[in-house]
Amino acid sequence: MLALLPALRRYSRSLTRSDTEGEDLLQDCVEKVLVNGAQWRGGSFKSWTYRIMTNLHLNSRRAQRRHPTVPIEIAETTAEPEMTADPLESRRLMAALDTIAPEFRTVLMLIVVEGHSYQEVAELLEIPLGTVMSRLSRARNSLREKLRQENVIQLRRPR
Repeated sequence: MLALLPALRRYSRSLTRSDTEGEDLLQDCVEKVLVNGAQWRGGSFKSWTYRIMTNLHLNSRRAQRRHPTVPIEIAETTAEPEMTADPLESRRLMAALDTIAPEFRTVLMLIVVEGHSYQEVAELLEIPLGTVMSRLSRARNSLREKLRQENVIQLRRPR
């Protein structure tokens, strides 16, 4: 379990797109894995753990849709963390990722960010391999198109 924590933390943050919500999701996942360890039927412990986290996230999103809440406004004096990369690019990328459907974004994050194979993602999400490939393709195309539309400076002249 300890060896999985860094990857689970990255995955939880990619699902929630928030450090605090990601930490909450990670904590809930670890708790559920430890409490329900007897339910693990062998197989890949990693896949089982990722599936628990994915299910917890999906259940949380469903609950939020059923019972929407108003977020607490953050004080204007709160300092933003320093970004080492271009903040405009980071915002553009995050905005583009927000436009991708959650099921496509999940596959994209597991493969591109976490480095899982297509087969591992299919097992983690309990979907066919072909579905993983099509979701990844659609996520990449959607992201590419969104970033292309928001390009302020055209890099090449149209032919």
